[in-house]
Amino acid sequence: MKNKSILIVDDEAFMRKNIIDLLSSKGCRLSEAADGDEAIEKVSSSKPDLVLLDINLPKTDGLTALGEIKRILPDLPVIVFTAYGTSERAIKAMKAGAYDYIEKPFELDQFLLIIQRALEFSELLGEVKELRNKVSTISGDDDVHIIGSSSQMKEIFKLIGRVAPSDATVLIRGESGTGKELIADAIQRHSLRKKEAYVKVNCGGLSDSILESEIFGHEKGAFTGAIAQRQGRFELADGGTIFLDEIDTMSPSLQVRLLRVLEQQTFYRVGGEDPIHVDIRVIAATNSDLEKEVKEGRFREDLFYRLNVVRINIPPLSQRKEDIPILVKYFLQKYCPDRRLVVPYSEMEKLLSYTWPGNVRELENTIQSATVMARENIISIGSLPIASKGERFEIAVEQQLESGKSLRDILARIEKDLILHALRKNNWNRTEAAKYLQIHRRLLYTKILEFGIQQPQMMDIDIDD
Repeated sequence: MKNKSILIVDDEAFMRKNIIDLLSSKGCRLSEAADGDEAIEKVSSSKPDLVLLDINLPKTDGLTALGEIKRILPDLPVIVFTAYGTSERAIKAMKAGAYDYIEKPFELDQFLLIIQRALEFSELLGEVKELRNKVSTISGDDDVHIIGSSSQMKEIFKLIGRVAPSDATVLIRGESGTGKELIADAIQRHSLRKKEAYVKVNCGGLSDSILESEIFGHEKGAFTGAIAQRQGRFELADGGTIFLDEIDTMSPSLQVRLLRVLEQQTFYRVGGEDPIHVDIRVIAATNSDLEKEVKEGRFREDLFYRLNVVRINIPPLSQRKEDIPILVKYFLQKYCPDRRLVVPYSEMEKLLSYTWPGNVRELENTIQSATVMARENIISIGSLPIASKGERFEIAVEQQLESGKSLRDILARIEKDLILHALRKNNWNRTEAAKYLQIHRRLLYTKILEFGIQQPQMMDIDIDD
């Protein structure tokens, strides 16, 4: 909270004083307003980082003031105070764009946590917006997007924004179908080499001898069939970027040669005697646990460290199901841009219940098939091989363990999944979900904030929205 500007809007002077006394110790820059008119004026003039707004205000009431504040600064987080947490006015405040609301009297820890979350959300929104602005200014494959609104994907967006302008080698790890190539493409599009060559090699799709020739090129007569000199992919990528997919399938001899390129930026063509110097950036991808491959002697440790300068781990779709509704909408737009298609709640529940072993690629294929079979513009998913609850739990735990996460992180993920299950089962009614989990509603509310859980828009996804 340090150095953050917070505007406190309440008609009760003692309430403003209490909040100022509390937040002053956190290093915040604080201002206050006693009514809605004054709040609107101060938002317009000082542009604070956060507004704490009482819903009951003289002159211009809180709801009206909220609407005007969001018109002036749409991304400004506003936390609403209300003495009637379940009232129609509190609901209207959330619909009008409030970040959250808190009931009076409130618990100190809960109050500070909500403020911290709101400020973090504001910073993250700014970073994601900046990255999206960069994407929109780049020509080329504008129809290729990385889709996701989950906290995991937002962190990946931020990491792409930080690493792309550098020349650092990047290692992308993720299961098949998670979009590793899309991540590599995004890094290249935002890099300083974006106007230079961008060469891709699937290391798992070729035999060792052919892959060696493909990557490093060969001289005339180097082997049977080498009737002319040929440039390799590294040579063609000189000045630009090379993407090496399925890097874990590379043979030990090729690993040695790749290590030399990374260390010295030089290599020899097959059958060649003169070193070739190149200036390239390397992005590699794998769906394997390279640390395990190193321990078992199948992958060189020195090469792993050269590749693992910056690591991007893409979570499987089963660990970021919040992204499924937005992915579904994107694929509907992709395959049926001229049709008005709707996904009923029951069909979205099928998608959210499935484990998606094929990840985003499998989801895309499923939606593409559903668009072909859709009747009267209603999407019907049909039957999916839904795993039993026990199987889903075992799969989730195995994925967490293989990801190298600590016990604390795994337990936190399981706790989040349990909370999501309770919320879905009770139609996102927090009170009923808390009863279902046999915990206090305030504890559930705190956990929702802690895990950044947001209700997905599952009902009637309309691609014209």
